[in-house]
Amino acid sequence: MMAAVNKPVIGIIGTGAIGGFYGVMLARAGFDVHFLLRSEFSAVAERGLQVNSAVHGQMTLNPAQAYSSAEDMPKCDWLLVGAKTTSNADLAPAIIQAAKPDAKVLLLQNGLDVEDSLRALLPDSLHLLGGLCLICVHREGPGLVTHQALGAVNVGYHSGSAIDDVARMAIVEQGAELFRTAGLDSQAMPNLHQARWQKLVWNIPYNGLSVLLGAGTTPLMADADSRAHIQALMAEVVEGAKACGHDMPPGYAGFLFTMTEKMPDYWPSMYHDFLHKRPLELEAIYARPLAAAKAAGCDLPRIEALYRNLSFIDRRNV
Repeated sequence: MMAAVNKPVIGIIGTGAIGGFYGVMLARAGFDVHFLLRSEFSAVAERGLQVNSAVHGQMTLNPAQAYSSAEDMPKCDWLLVGAKTTSNADLAPAIIQAAKPDAKVLLLQNGLDVEDSLRALLPDSLHLLGGLCLICVHREGPGLVTHQALGAVNVGYHSGSAIDDVARMAIVEQGAELFRTAGLDSQAMPNLHQARWQKLVWNIPYNGLSVLLGAGTTPLMADADSRAHIQALMAEVVEGAKACGHDMPPGYAGFLFTMTEKMPDYWPSMYHDFLHKRPLELEAIYARPLAAAKAAGCDLPRIEALYRNLSFIDRRNV
């Protein structure tokens, strides 16, 4: 059956919490969505995908168009990558296999310059974009996702065959429109690098401190010492971004801090990785921003100390 007009074929590479949530939301909006899975393929093929959302209610996609190999997928207009940054280089063959010749590949990942390692492995004709997800979501089990709050996605262009800024922004707008059609807030970001620094204002303190202190957002925000620590870390991220040529919107750190106070208790993705003894995304979220700031003549001692602590924890967590 042919896809409806203006309804592109969408592939999800990495159907965990992020891929599962956004894939189900897009399928519910009428898009033709296909899910690539590895360890959870049989469970999803049998029972579909289920998202228990505090915002949207209980959503079940059954049957889900699930695949254990990219070779079996239809060629996709858009590929949304929800896998961890630690596996990016390994994803290139699956992306190439599932992509139409001029497909758009959107990395729904945290961290700085996460697109760079993948770009070198992809054909020049593929458009590579970054997506910054402002969401409280986690995976409960195979094909089972819990969504607590938020859900916005900010989209920016990284690289590809678009000939100029106008063409690039047109593609970014197409990406943002996918999410808007699914009932989610989405902004087209003219500068992906700046957008990634903006997301780090939240990710650097909360991801790391959840692991270091063994606490979700509610206790972290309820204690005077951890609050002060979070604010100091946020201020350092803003300082690092500025050194790299990216001014934050006025009051941006304060906005994220206040937003977190209003959230339900949330354990960030890095804590779940730590809990399940998966590698922590330290390179993308800490090492690269630290190196970029240092190259610009800016030391970030609090972030450096947090990174060193997390590196020790990560090496022992095997």
